[in-house]
Amino acid sequence: MSRNLLKMAVGAAVLAMSMSTQAAGNNGVVVSVAPEKTSMGKSDDVVVKVTFTNTSGSPQYVLKSRTPFEEIEAPLFEITRDGQPVRYLGAIAKRGAPTAADYFLLKPGASYTAKVELSALYDMATTGDYAIRYRIGSGNGSGKAGEELKSEVASVWIDGVRPRGSSEQTKSLAEMQAQAGVVTAAGGALSFTKCTASQQADITNAVSSALAMATSGDAYMAKGTMGTRYTKWFGAVDSGRVATVKSHFAAIKDAFATKPITVDCGCKKTYYAYVYPTQPYTIHVCKAFWSAPMTGTDSKGGTLVHEMSHFNVVAGTDDWVYGQSGAASLAISNPSQAIDNADSHEYFGENTPALQ
Repeated sequence: MSRNLLKMAVGAAVLAMSMSTQAAGNNGVVVSVAPEKTSMGKSDDVVVKVTFTNTSGSPQYVLKSRTPFEEIEAPLFEITRDGQPVRYLGAIAKRGAPTAADYFLLKPGASYTAKVELSALYDMATTGDYAIRYRIGSGNGSGKAGEELKSEVASVWIDGVRPRGSSEQTKSLAEMQAQAGVVTAAGGALSFTKCTASQQADITNAVSSALAMATSGDAYMAKGTMGTRYTKWFGAVDSGRVATVKSHFAAIKDAFATKPITVDCGCKKTYYAYVYPTQPYTIHVCKAFWSAPMTGTDSKGGTLVHEMSHFNVVAGTDDWVYGQSGAASLAISNPSQAIDNADSHEYFGENTPALQ
């Protein structure tokens, strides 16, 4: 599909009107998933066609990063094998709050289709029945209730390289790092890849700031009384959700304090950073990271807290919304998603402006 089809076709004023109407939901944007084949062997790639259709009579705007129309850097699909969740193996990127340039236009009645090779993004090597659904939250990034795009479930059978019912095989951290040619420091230390001396100095300070934020968050959660600092970012107090956030910050603090962290400075993309959730504790920092303040909102330290929360062995968070406004709205509309949202953890840790 031509990238020109994805360019914005109207002015900012019209975009603002459409985005405000989308606050009530997805306004007729329908997503479908169709596998190229419904039965596959060991050597077959699992490829699906994903189609977005505007069934309404008015233009609609969809956040590009929530679609397969650009490089996929988020778990856009919910996949199960024989009823069990399948691990996402791809990258998750930290982006800033969406701007007009981050959306593409769906004209009334228009459809856009892209092919996605799911087996390059998810562990689909075990034999079994797979259920595939496109599912992502917050179509316009505001974090309001009901803003979720999801398809019907598509089913495929895979005769995989691993027998049915076997455990997913995972590489150890040491194996992954050796394969990537990364030499890491001992536990609790910091190492670098493709970083200049000045970048290393910045990252060292950022890790110290991230540890201070995680320590502050952990201490706050340990005290047991949840005030506005908690409710601002995670919503109404509920014992189960509080316990989850408490465990998250204990794990984030422990990771910064005791785990061998590697920061890779080779990323040239415009956003802040990205990680592979299945590959702790390597964080790839990108262009926006270097212009961010050391502490405060969307800071270097906060970015590292955000990224650390994504690792499955730490907190396994997702990116439901980006930006303070979206995170604050999500806390009100959907606290269950808020406690799974990486930016919510970052803003709780940064605590700017300071809340009690």
